[in-house]
Amino acid sequence: MSFLSATLSRVKPSPTVAMTAKAAELKAAGRDIIGLSAGEPDFDTPQNIKDAAVAAIAAGKTKYTAPDGIIELKQAVCAKMKRDHGLEYTPAQVSVGTGGKQTLYNAFMATLNPGDEVIIPAPYWVSYPDMVLLAGGTPVVVETSLDTRFKLTAEQLDSAITPNTKWFIFNSPSNPTGAGYSRAELKALTDVLMRHPHVWVMTDDMYEHLAYDGFEFCTPAQVEPGLYPRTLTCNGVSKAYAMTGWRIGYAAGPVELITAMRKVQSQSTSNPCTISQWAAVEALNGTQEFLAPNAALFKRRRDLVISMLNAVDGIDCPTPEGAFYVYPSIAGLIGKTTPAGTLIDSDETFCTALLEKADVAVVFGAAFGLSPNFRVSYAASDAALTEACTRIQRFCASLV
Repeated sequence: MSFLSATLSRVKPSPTVAMTAKAAELKAAGRDIIGLSAGEPDFDTPQNIKDAAVAAIAAGKTKYTAPDGIIELKQAVCAKMKRDHGLEYTPAQVSVGTGGKQTLYNAFMATLNPGDEVIIPAPYWVSYPDMVLLAGGTPVVVETSLDTRFKLTAEQLDSAITPNTKWFIFNSPSNPTGAGYSRAELKALTDVLMRHPHVWVMTDDMYEHLAYDGFEFCTPAQVEPGLYPRTLTCNGVSKAYAMTGWRIGYAAGPVELITAMRKVQSQSTSNPCTISQWAAVEALNGTQEFLAPNAALFKRRRDLVISMLNAVDGIDCPTPEGAFYVYPSIAGLIGKTTPAGTLIDSDETFCTALLEKADVAVVFGAAFGLSPNFRVSYAASDAALTEACTRIQRFCASLV
């Protein structure tokens, strides 16, 4: 009998973390690696947020808090939801976790039973299916395509719903594609969900402030108020506020669900870092003036990467509406061979060869459930992106 839980055999380690670790290992060995695999802003946390953390330490705000967050942060989340989306929540409807991932995981652990299904559009963030599996549920992956710009259609959603469907997980703008759903596109999905009252909605809004070209972000309960009683709206401060290491995420939803999530968290991690919570209060309540300049910076980087990748014969890179990723197709490169004789028979082979031969780290599309593609994070300097894309161009040109 194995000492380890059988549950672990159903899940795999995060491929994005694995690729980032491999790149770091090669870099430590002296290789000039350009890492475009991590989903992390390359600029620093704003000074007012850091100052709030220092002030919390000076004031002795370093003790345990309620398991799912201080009342001040829950109030800040409620104010943000009202300000940005017109959604009314009370602190009793808010859960604060150690990063956005924990709030999603807590919700799955609190609600899923064997046989329960969770609809996940692909490409997806790598952790969605494995969190469902860890919680005992069944992921139902629905593949999108380049033709729909990696967006799920209403027809696809309707066809995927069964009597066993418990959740539909929705991410816009998306990791890994950057695709953002317009209000009309989202309304088509919410119309389907209104016809299936047993299906709950888990929306991951982590990239809401990173939107370009006039794209207007909206969230499901905002578009269709009828879904409010069965929607968990998840977000955090990691991406827009450059606070990835502070580990604060939050979710707002029905009191019964939030109470169940609190029970899970109280028996696992208990409260998130107290100092980080006070920093997050300032992030949500303080100045938001840096958001627009940061988004403009990311847009410039997006345009740079897209132009250079689309100059490669065999790569097709659509222009996404948000986030800081692109998800180019390499369908035109499958079947080619490297100068060393390696057959490019998959996106994983392509990305491995790119790292080994060109010193550029990206993540293969199969990790996100849709091939043949790869994900580039353009949360890097213009110089690094230009050099990385030049290396990708040179590597692809060497294939025969």
